[in-house]
This record gives sequence, C-alpha cells and structure tokens, in this order.
Amino acid sequence: MGRLLWIIIVALIVFWVLGLVFKIGGGLIHILLVIALIVFILNLISGRKSV
Repeated sequence: MGRLLWIIIVALIVFWVLGLVFKIGGGLIHILLVIALIVFILNLISGRKSV
C-alpha cells in the first residue's frame, strides 16, 4: 500500500508540473495535490514505527 501511495504522489506532482507548464487542469490538480500531501503526512505520522 505504501508503494501505491508513492506512485500516486509522484504522478500527481508530474501532472501538476505539466498543468503549470501547459496551463491546463485548472484548480482540480491543485486540490488533488493538496489531498495527496495530506494523505502523505498522515501516513508519516501514523505509519508503522520501526523498532
């Protein structure tokens, strides 16, 4: 599941950069990027702790 999360985050960042370069996507990609960032931070905070 963690690997899938990283793939989604990287894909959203790539789409965000493409949206900035080509002026497409509007606010939707920014909302998705913020959601991905929140999920990433929650995963870091509540993720498995190594002993």
